[in-house]
Amino acid sequence: MMKIANTWGHAVLRGAASWWHLIHFGALVLVMALSPSTYNRSNRATTSQHIYASTWQVLPWFTALAALLSLVLIRIVVVTALSYGLSQYALQMVVRVLVLELIPLSAALFVALRAGLTFTPVVASLAPSTQPTQMSRPSIDRLRHELVPRVMASAFAVVTLALLNSVIALVLAYLTVYGLTLWGLPGYTRTVGQVFDLAVTLGFVLKTLLFSLAVAVVPMAANLEAAQQNVSANSVQPGAVRLFLVLLLIEAASLVVKYI
Repeated sequence: MMKIANTWGHAVLRGAASWWHLIHFGALVLVMALSPSTYNRSNRATTSQHIYASTWQVLPWFTALAALLSLVLIRIVVVTALSYGLSQYALQMVVRVLVLELIPLSAALFVALRAGLTFTPVVASLAPSTQPTQMSRPSIDRLRHELVPRVMASAFAVVTLALLNSVIALVLAYLTVYGLTLWGLPGYTRTVGQVFDLAVTLGFVLKTLLFSLAVAVVPMAANLEAAQQNVSANSVQPGAVRLFLVLLLIEAASLVVKYI
């Protein structure tokens, strides 16, 4: 019994240490990202390269895929609402479910699966530099140049994909319901405005930003922690589980605030 208690105690301590490492890493990256000294010419060029690779290279086909799935879901919701005589609620349901919930979450998961949950040698080589006792000036400069641009690029990708595809989904919802006419525009804008009041809009923006920070920080922190502990490089499951847990908590908190 004592052995089981000690095992559970060590597991709790390791979990607490791992979450503390995540918080420390997130704070370190956030301070560097907000520091004006980070944005010199070399770092701006590096950040631009990472943004191009993480966002612009995948933007066309991800947008096409998201538009296709959005169109299918919009059609299903509209047809189902019409069959039950609830056509007046169809647009609100599309906006609330698709735009407010599914698109930001899908963008975060896509960026995470594409770029966030991979163990890269460059990131692993930065692991000693993230130790508080080894934060020399060269270490800080290397983190600014190698790590901060990667984090900012992942966060930028989530925000860009979520916002752009939300706008496309709104346009597709209008075309599905009203077609290529302008007579439904006043009613449509009124319906969307009723959904996107000030509180919902601020909540949507905040949730998207939190998703972007989670995708950018959590996998990177897990990779650095694994490198510091000499964990096998092909083991990404701890970072994945932690990221999905953080995304789930953010989504659950958003739903609680909006609907309870």
